[in-house]
Amino acid sequence: MAPPDLPLFERDREQAVLSAVIGELRSGRPALVTVTGEPGLGQNELLRWAAGQARDRGVHVLAARATSAEHELRYGVVAQLLAPEDRDIATRLFVAPQRPGGLPGLNHLLTACHDRPTLLVVQDVQWLDPASLRWLEALARRLPRAPLALLTSTTGTAIDRPEWSVGTPLTGLASTIELALPPLTTSGVSAAVRTVCGVPGDTDFTHALAQATRGVPAVVHEVLLRFTRTGCAPRAEHVEHLRALTAEVVGDHAAQALSELRDPVAVDVLRALAVCGDLLDFPLVCTLAGLHPVPEARLRATLMASGLLTPRDGSPPGHDAVVRARILEEMPAADRADLYARAARLAQRVAVADQGIAELLLRARPVGAPWAVATLRRGFAAALRSGRRDRATAYLARALDEPLRSEERARVELQLASVQMVTAPTAAERRLHGLIRSTGTGTGLRSQAVDLCLLGGDTRAARLAQPTGPGTLGDPAPCDADVPAPRQGSGTGSLPGRRARAVAGDATAPRGGNTSDPAHRDGADEHPERTATADNDATVSAREELATVGDRHELATVSERHELIALLRVARFLRHEETCPGVPPAPALPEHSHSPAVAGVRAWEHAMAGVHLEASRRLARAAFAPDPGGRPPLVTPRLFACRALFLTDDGDEAEAHLATLLNEAHRQRAAIAIAHVLAVRADLHLRHGRPDAAARDLAAAEAELPPARLHPLFVPYWASLNLVADLQNGRPDRAREIAARPVPSLSEECATSAYLLFARGVLARSEDDPQRARAYFRACGRWLLHYGCVNPAVLPWRSLAAEAAHALGDDAEALRLTREEVRLAARWGTRSALGRAELGLAVVIRENRTEHFRAAVATLSESPARTDYTRAVLELASAESAEAERRTALALTSRRASTAGGVAPGPLPGFSQAPPAPAGVPPGRGAAPHPRPPAGWPALSPAEHETALLAASGLANREIATTLSVTTRAVELRLSGVYRKLRIRGREELRALRYGPEGG
Repeated sequence: MAPPDLPLFERDREQAVLSAVIGELRSGRPALVTVTGEPGLGQNELLRWAAGQARDRGVHVLAARATSAEHELRYGVVAQLLAPEDRDIATRLFVAPQRPGGLPGLNHLLTACHDRPTLLVVQDVQWLDPASLRWLEALARRLPRAPLALLTSTTGTAIDRPEWSVGTPLTGLASTIELALPPLTTSGVSAAVRTVCGVPGDTDFTHALAQATRGVPAVVHEVLLRFTRTGCAPRAEHVEHLRALTAEVVGDHAAQALSELRDPVAVDVLRALAVCGDLLDFPLVCTLAGLHPVPEARLRATLMASGLLTPRDGSPPGHDAVVRARILEEMPAADRADLYARAARLAQRVAVADQGIAELLLRARPVGAPWAVATLRRGFAAALRSGRRDRATAYLARALDEPLRSEERARVELQLASVQMVTAPTAAERRLHGLIRSTGTGTGLRSQAVDLCLLGGDTRAARLAQPTGPGTLGDPAPCDADVPAPRQGSGTGSLPGRRARAVAGDATAPRGGNTSDPAHRDGADEHPERTATADNDATVSAREELATVGDRHELATVSERHELIALLRVARFLRHEETCPGVPPAPALPEHSHSPAVAGVRAWEHAMAGVHLEASRRLARAAFAPDPGGRPPLVTPRLFACRALFLTDDGDEAEAHLATLLNEAHRQRAAIAIAHVLAVRADLHLRHGRPDAAARDLAAAEAELPPARLHPLFVPYWASLNLVADLQNGRPDRAREIAARPVPSLSEECATSAYLLFARGVLARSEDDPQRARAYFRACGRWLLHYGCVNPAVLPWRSLAAEAAHALGDDAEALRLTREEVRLAARWGTRSALGRAELGLAVVIRENRTEHFRAAVATLSESPARTDYTRAVLELASAESAEAERRTALALTSRRASTAGGVAPGPLPGFSQAPPAPAGVPPGRGAAPHPRPPAGWPALSPAEHETALLAASGLANREIATTLSVTTRAVELRLSGVYRKLRIRGREELRALRYGPEGG
């Protein structure tokens, strides 16, 4: 059974006008009515309704419909109109020769109309053949003399616009009316839903239907019919299904209209418009379609009449995305790719925007021109700036289809992989592995590929370039062969072996000593000035003696070899695989190398081993020097150099280098590098007592690299940073949630697992669970020692495990751990590490605790570890309170302030110290017992603890913000939390807690 026609919703005005025309026609008054609108708005349905009304009123009706298939058929519409009056009229019209000025059957029709009113209904006059058009125009000129009305419909602009439709003098005294049909409103769409579906639709469903169909009644009707066949109710949960059905209906209508379009020139122009109609104006689109004799105005009218092209708000004609796709689907793939290529060439000649040309090139065959790759790369950069990473990778992948030189192709591959590390890491790894294996990769690109793989967590990439012989990387020749032999006749002579190794670098391990331990490997670190002078002399000599192109190429090869060894050492730290069968050990770093990458990794290895502080600092700074051979800098070695710098208490310098790295990564649009730099900077903020800044950096890092895309090797490190930041920012619930999250199994095999174990231990310590805290700190220590990390500056697990053991009553273990940490911290030599170790010893030792606390405060006062210094002051004040020596703590605090050049922060509030002695009473005598701490004090976070200390000492909010390197708003929020947890109302009560109930 055929579906019922959709009622004429919201056509009351037009129906009233047509009823009036029919009524006046019965009274002998002629009229000419044109109904216009986009295809599907119901023009022909309205004409059929009017024809039915006229027949019911006794009006004689003659109807015809023009089609695109009969556009060239002479008198095709006239034959349809006159056939009911004369059955042989078609034969005479089609066969008889045409006479000049002849209008067959017109006079007979006009004569018959005098006896009975007649309504002529002609649908789709945009497809009128020229002869029928002249015939109807002649009829319009004679309307005032006969009781006859002409009712026509059209979509858009007719090919040859009838003159009667504009109310010209041709029509004389006849009424000329043009009815433009609008789309359905939301109310009309709602009525259609109720009629077809039988039940009212949800508001969201109705709005989605109106938006998807643009209120075109024909589309609304068919979409609703298909929707009801699925058995779904018109509810909001089915909106996506509704949109899919709408796309199908619109596409089917477009395919039908395209099949009815017979003009091949119009089809070519329509396809060209579908390709680049949004980029080029109509004359250029016609040029793209090819040379043809059809006028532009006629082509535009033909396309408008087809319904495949519609004007939008006075702008040039355009297509719906669905219609455009359906038009292009009808083309053969090769023709479509060729059309896109020609469109891209034309757009490039007329200077269209880069992203527009890049969009055309995405679907075009290779054009083989240099401008294509340059345009795609510029489009890539623009897409990244707008945050469209998927589109950016598509541009670069398309650039690889063009003919490229090997080095340029490798650079595009590397750039593409840097973005795919975030969007498609598996594809990026395959691409980078191909670059690493390639022998024709340009200078520095192979090392950059390994560097990028390490940022993505792929340690296997470094193994692809693992040394296959002693002292070489990918080359079984011995290291002495690294230096090229002088060419005959060059005049440079042969270099002594020692100087040659100093220039080219020696990738072999020294023949004596343990090369895996930096303490035994870097003998030059004992005399850095002498080493630097020797290195400079070697460099000058090398440049003087190895000046040929071949020698420079060999030196570049050696430099790359050193970089790859350095990256392999990083991979070994991230994931210790040397215990696996078949995995050879990582080679030692070259003894003498001018590679900044080697310097950065060696600085970190010194820091891990806790030896050669000055050498580590010098090497870390050398990691940021330009490469002597002009090789591009690597990210991973510089990140490890920054971590070494803030282990050497050079945090400000490390922060400056991190800012440089961040700017460089932003310029290169390398999201994965940006994320890792931000994570390392967050680590620095936490170590320097800036948890709010760390939280901001971590949030920005996760925006660049979502946690779901983070490689399992880095999950523990990022989780530990988030956990500690939340804990220090007073969000213990979030910290517990992070600690409870499961980590991937691969995360348990990497060095960064120690950081998460340490952070969980800190959380257990804040929850007053020493048993669990000690277990976590011990596990952290075992993992660090497994990876060769003994430096307490990395993570002070020994002192915290000792405090937990002390709380559990195991004083022997506590003393052993703290003394070991003091020894190792003294060997390393930084104030932060030594001060933390002394503080840990002071907490667990019984003899001379106050003196140990004084030593810790004195040491930490000259370090950047603000949180540890605050805790040391608190502990010293508490110890001195028991000994009635409060002035010493205040003096030390004042000395810290004078050293820092700021206002001296006072000790913690009065429940951690003795109140001041009354006037005239010597210190330590007559002092009232200090009050017990309020119930809410243990609930304060470390950040709130520190802020409360400074506020109780009399500092203003701005001074506290300057001291803690936070914003004034952060200080206000912390103090609000302090007041709420302590159940006090402001600074006065906080100061009262400091001095006790008697004040002073």
